[in-house]
Amino acid sequence: MIHPYCHNNSETVVLCHLPSEAKGMGKKSPDFWAVYGCFDCHEIIDGKRRVDLSPHEIVNCMMRGLFRTQNKLIEKGLMRIL
Repeated sequence: MIHPYCHNNSETVVLCHLPSEAKGMGKKSPDFWAVYGCFDCHEIIDGKRRVDLSPHEIVNCMMRGLFRTQNKLIEKGLMRIL
């Protein structure tokens, strides 16, 4: 997801909540504002790992990930658009 830092380690894939107005100490974004990501991507999204990418590039990666994640959820019937 976040090239070249993502190692596509399927064993560590979790739902990574993206930054939003709802985030704060003890708060997470809603599950519809989250992406599937490996441990390395999760660390970058949470700001725990510094990388040589601009904030704009990271946001672009997150938006691509959001599209892919929601598309998978829709295909599996776990998310519907009304």
